[in-house]
Amino acid sequence: MKKFISLAAAMLLATGAFAQQSLFGGAQLVSPEVNPDNTVTFRFQAPKAVKVEVTGDFLPTVPFEVPNFGTFDMPGKAELKEGANGVWEYTTPEPVASEMYNYNFIVDGLAVKDPSNAYVQRDIANLMNYFIVPGERTENYVVKDVPHGTVSRVWYHSDVLGKDRRCAVYTPAGYETSGKRYPVLYLLHGMGGDEEAWLCTGRAAQILDNLIAAGKAKPMIVVMTNGNTLHKAAPGESEEGNFKPYNCGSFDTSFEAHFKDVISFVDTRYRTIKAASGRAIAGLSMGGLHSFTTSLNYPKTFDYVGLFSAAVGVESQNTEGQIAPEFYQNFDAKIDRLFKNNPKLYYIAIGKTDFLYKSNAELRAKLDQKGYKYTYLETEGGHIWRNWRIYLEDFAQKIFK
Repeated sequence: MKKFISLAAAMLLATGAFAQQSLFGGAQLVSPEVNPDNTVTFRFQAPKAVKVEVTGDFLPTVPFEVPNFGTFDMPGKAELKEGANGVWEYTTPEPVASEMYNYNFIVDGLAVKDPSNAYVQRDIANLMNYFIVPGERTENYVVKDVPHGTVSRVWYHSDVLGKDRRCAVYTPAGYETSGKRYPVLYLLHGMGGDEEAWLCTGRAAQILDNLIAAGKAKPMIVVMTNGNTLHKAAPGESEEGNFKPYNCGSFDTSFEAHFKDVISFVDTRYRTIKAASGRAIAGLSMGGLHSFTTSLNYPKTFDYVGLFSAAVGVESQNTEGQIAPEFYQNFDAKIDRLFKNNPKLYYIAIGKTDFLYKSNAELRAKLDQKGYKYTYLETEGGHIWRNWRIYLEDFAQKIFK
């Protein structure tokens, strides 16, 4: 028995030593390092590697053609040079603009994470390291010493879908004790994402905390749903297990048809302003389509609508098996009906090189022809989170005023 206890103790000590070696194992590489002139240096130790590259959205993009979808802006690559002790290094030739960036290393053709950077994000099925170059653009992306809201993961039941589903809910600082009623922003993700997307990659909680603290946005509740009605929740967050995230986006009216269940749950569970003046809906890509179609089919529900790189024009025309095929029909008449209710803000934003630029331009032309007012923001770049964070920051300052 004593021998067993001694062996167990030794194993614990060995395990502890192994776990602590990253803390006490000597000098660690610094990567990435934002230099005083805002150039960025990347380092990777691989003495036996033949070729090490870095790829990320801080580099110039290269076009990538996807059949039946269009041309996407894909991150470029840059080669690292090997130095002493097998440490490979690359420094950007020019300062990198203030922004939040994602990157990976490619070692002899294999994509790997940066072992010197513990900060990782998941976007659909991709894990990527990230870093933030400080400055005006990222002012609201970082955590500051301000009052913080609370993020909860909650479950609601959908009678339409016949299942329980999970969503993430942000309540502003002071919600728990104020006794006040708050407006609600329903914030929707893109194809392949889930209820974690806007929190993880979109920095929604940081953006809302900072804008509200600065008096630039009204205190609001933000509800982040899961737009993939095939699933109950994000991977690993339900009995469905750790399935691999994939593009199982809902273009079959099921999300729009069940949205009344979401609103009913939120209005019952939280102290909300239960009127169109207290509701906004906005989303990116697929979520932009969902915002477009949901607002059209519930024309007296939202006074504020935001379309971020919206996938308008790609909704399914195959009505077989759809819960509510009429949700994707008669859009022109529904647009007329929506604007007769005088929405306070109809917001369209897209990047100049977004593959959905043309379809969004066609929507704007239709609104122009009818004389319907909307707010338009056009930015550089394409179908990327860098733009969607900008759109959320801008939209949040314009609603509930």
